[in-house]
Amino acid sequence: MPDKKEEFVVQDRRRFAMEGDLLQEKATETPEEQKAGAAPTAAAPAEVSAAATEEELPPPPTAAEQQEQKDAYQASGKQIDEMINRSGNREHAPAEMTFERLVESFYMTALLQLGAIRQENEQPQVDILGARQTIDSINILQEKTKGNLSEHEQTLLQNVLFELRMAWIEITNAIAKAPRSEPGIVTPGGKIK
Repeated sequence: MPDKKEEFVVQDRRRFAMEGDLLQEKATETPEEQKAGAAPTAAAPAEVSAAATEEELPPPPTAAEQQEQKDAYQASGKQIDEMINRSGNREHAPAEMTFERLVESFYMTALLQLGAIRQENEQPQVDILGARQTIDSINILQEKTKGNLSEHEQTLLQNVLFELRMAWIEITNAIAKAPRSEPGIVTPGGKIK
């Protein structure tokens, strides 16, 4: 009796290319469809609703796949930490990621996008649309973690959102009042056209 080998199939689950562009979903047949001779399903158009988009998602990885990936990620992180330790350059060692550091990272990103932080002797570069997305991301984080945060974490989120929204309002008011010869828009690079 010949040995029956299971077919190993690798499925690319990435939704975006390295450049950040949305990848086109390819029509593929599942092993069940191949056996049954069923036709592959076509990819849905880009202008589908959010509910339909959720249905298009590939199935999540199995618990075993997730654990294997997590273990590999942690092992590679330890290798990087060991390389940093061997180099003797401890000041560049990454700090452990916490909820507070995540919020602070969003906060610093928004400040950069609002032009509040810049290199010495440089003009501020405002990315008002990017700042709004970052502020909205923090708001989503606050909504989705409601009831699961410590008092300190909740206060941090509230203060960060308050400060960033006030700065955003100040910047947008300044942009609206700025004299210009024709109606303009703010591009992701912060330039007014």
